[in-house]
Amino acid sequence: MGPVKLGSLRVAVLAMALAAGLSAGFATPAGARVERVALPSVDMEAVLKAAQIDPRRADSAITPGAGSSVLLVERALVAEGLLASSYADGHFGTKTIDAYAAYQRSLGYTGIDASGFPGPTSLRLLGETTYAVTRPVSAGSRVTFRGATVNTRTKAMVVEAERLLGRTLGITQGSYNPGGVAGSAGTHDGGGALDISVSGMTAATRTAVAKALRRVGFAAWVRTPAQGDWGYHVHAIAINDPDLSSGAQHQAGDYYLGLNGLANRGADDGPPVAKVTWEEYQRAR
Repeated sequence: MGPVKLGSLRVAVLAMALAAGLSAGFATPAGARVERVALPSVDMEAVLKAAQIDPRRADSAITPGAGSSVLLVERALVAEGLLASSYADGHFGTKTIDAYAAYQRSLGYTGIDASGFPGPTSLRLLGETTYAVTRPVSAGSRVTFRGATVNTRTKAMVVEAERLLGRTLGITQGSYNPGGVAGSAGTHDGGGALDISVSGMTAATRTAVAKALRRVGFAAWVRTPAQGDWGYHVHAIAINDPDLSSGAQHQAGDYYLGLNGLANRGADDGPPVAKVTWEEYQRAR
């Protein structure tokens, strides 16, 4: 046998060995399950909370329990070319809000839907290949409730607060009401915002109403004529409502920071309660 034939034999032997190896262990057997690598999780509840609180901080502190989720969102925004990598730090500050708003606009969103506050659809699309969204939050559909427009999440919260109070509440201004009341400064432009009638109530009852609303997940305060151009009422913002206007987001963030939700950013003058979202309240029941 000459050298050329020997070389051909060696090639044939190697090919047979490779084929045997593939069939023995390297090929995936028919019907076998292919394990998928799990994506890291982004907790939407935590991201929403941070997006309300962090822009209102005087520093770049990270909202407890939100840092890892926010960081994944920020890295996705960096990958989109919308956020400088130096701001991918787990703090959902104004730069991250601006970048997220730009991403929402890239999806075709406008107005209140492009405020930089994450919604369930945009958050999922942003991380489609890099993270999975857990604990999604939905505002639900818009409904008429006590003569006002609200979403179904807000309605459920009010109904539960009424159960705690043992009384029915009247609504003087609902949600999705852009330009409705000048003194509201845009807080009612989106969802999750309410003004509650306190007509005929004592001071103690007004406080009890604000407390019940806070217990189920509202940032709520008794507003007085001395504070602005309005009569007595209870103003309430549903924390973590994905439809919040920018002004309502700021008020919810201030509430968590111990402030009154007014332009003067004074100390919170409402009844002390453990601060929770509607979803946290439901899980604790």
